[in-house]
Amino acid sequence: MPGGAGARVPGRVCHHGDVSGAEKWDVLVVGGGPSGAATAYWLAEAGHHVLVVEKKRVPREKTCGDGLTPRAVRQLEDMGLGDRLAADHLRYEGLRSIAHGVTLELAWPDHPVFPNYGYVVRRRDLDEMVAERAVKAGATLWPAAEAVEPLIDGGLVVGAVVEHKETGTREEVRARYVVVADGSNSRFGRALGAARDRTYPLGMAMRGYFTSPRHDDPWIESHLDIRDRDGDHLPGYAWVFPVGDGTINVGVGLLSTFSGWKQINTSQLMAAFCETAPSYWGISPETACGSPTGGKLPTGLSVKPSSGPTWLSVGDAAGTINPFNGEGISVAYETGRFAAEALDVALTTGDGLALRGYDDRLQETYALYFKVARAFVRVIGNPAVMRELTRIGFQSRTLMEWVLRIMANLLRPDEVGPAEVAYKMVAAMVAIGPEP
Repeated sequence: MPGGAGARVPGRVCHHGDVSGAEKWDVLVVGGGPSGAATAYWLAEAGHHVLVVEKKRVPREKTCGDGLTPRAVRQLEDMGLGDRLAADHLRYEGLRSIAHGVTLELAWPDHPVFPNYGYVVRRRDLDEMVAERAVKAGATLWPAAEAVEPLIDGGLVVGAVVEHKETGTREEVRARYVVVADGSNSRFGRALGAARDRTYPLGMAMRGYFTSPRHDDPWIESHLDIRDRDGDHLPGYAWVFPVGDGTINVGVGLLSTFSGWKQINTSQLMAAFCETAPSYWGISPETACGSPTGGKLPTGLSVKPSSGPTWLSVGDAAGTINPFNGEGISVAYETGRFAAEALDVALTTGDGLALRGYDDRLQETYALYFKVARAFVRVIGNPAVMRELTRIGFQSRTLMEWVLRIMANLLRPDEVGPAEVAYKMVAAMVAIGPEP
């Protein structure tokens, strides 16, 4: 497997004499977004010498729904950011889900590990907050600095060539280990031989901001039955997330499992939803805060390999977005923490084989869950199946509460294992739905 144990990877080949006198870091983190900043925070907390290079200056805009699930909130609170979230950002109680003329308000469940609330935080603010927290813990952050190619020594990744964007100068940065956290279009990961498995679902999303009289609504809202002005069904789903600062985040999403997805224009899908969204949000061209932006979402651990002898990939660079709901922030924080834990063992014991524990942790935590999710999204890729399933589901609040808990990965340990429950649900959905 490219980039795996013992593999040689492309990049600039250097020798120890090339960087004499240069500072050597314990860990170089490529990317300062959610997964990179979380990795840096936990490494710095453990006392390691960590450098984060981020190609833009924070705060910077990122395409995102801005909603933080209870799993994401747990990670942020563990990083000591709970008070700041509570003081400065909109807390919401759960999901208002709408389809087939039915509206269900589904509160986040009580859970022994995760809180029963979420927050909506603009990504520009969220990423700045976590990056600052990492720096306060002892990490070093170089903004406007991009790792443009890996440094290779003896077939191993030993750092990166870093370009300082504002001066155009380049330097070689050496580290004992490298963490790839440069997002869904990971150039650095591709340079190490990582690639997305195209048999896995790919998500596409677009979002924009609008001023709204309900900017502080206590529910985030999802629409599972999108129609155009003529009442015709459209593939995909839509959301409206109140931000609490006078604006709402409005977006649409689509999975590659939908038939004909390549011919679907997400800009047109976004426009169609904005024209037909509930009037109480006040969505119109006049309330738009700018043009919408979009991006691709690699899901379900689709980018492989996620590690090599001296490097790990985290967050979107590892394709870890949840196929069930398109949510990637919580998994980014979690994988960053898992990576930091594996690296801490490797650094403190001197045993680089400890990095294998990272892949094991990913498999234990997500593999079966994501496998179920991939099966589910293939089923709903047929629009007729999707319509029938949402119609049946919305007749039962209890069923929809279970769906919310499963899709957000919030089942309690004392409940039936999420994989078993989800498999049964998917099997039942396949049985009742029309043939693809």
